[in-house]
Amino acid sequence: MIKINDQLSISEKEIQFDAIRASGPGGQHVNKSSTAIQLKFDLNTSSLTNDILTRLRVIAGSHLSTNDVIIIKAQNHRSQRMNKTDALDRLLRMIAQAAIKPKIRRQTRVPIKEKEKRLRNKRHQSQKKEFRKYPNVEND
Repeated sequence: MIKINDQLSISEKEIQFDAIRASGPGGQHVNKSSTAIQLKFDLNTSSLTNDILTRLRVIAGSHLSTNDVIIIKAQNHRSQRMNKTDALDRLLRMIAQAAIKPKIRRQTRVPIKEKEKRLRNKRHQSQKKEFRKYPNVEND
């Protein structure tokens, strides 16, 4: 079991690791070794609750495939072990973030004093601009 926080953990069987060749520069070493790691986490077979899965789908963004599988590619390090740790850390951070329930915003009333202050300032601005106009003098 992989512990995410005090109340949440997932089974190691839910995560699949594949060693793949890393892209980019690296000389001869990159062409013959599979040091990059591709982590796959299937949301359909996951033991996580539905509300966590819903938030996780949003957080995963471009890492989520069309068949509800989170795919994380780690290739920053030269060793397979460090890339595996990096990919797993990124997944666990996503799940931990999804486990945090968002706070419900409750609409509050604007205090009467604040409404009066806003209207008073509005009147003041209006008068200021009214005084800038030329006086309206009628010629008889």
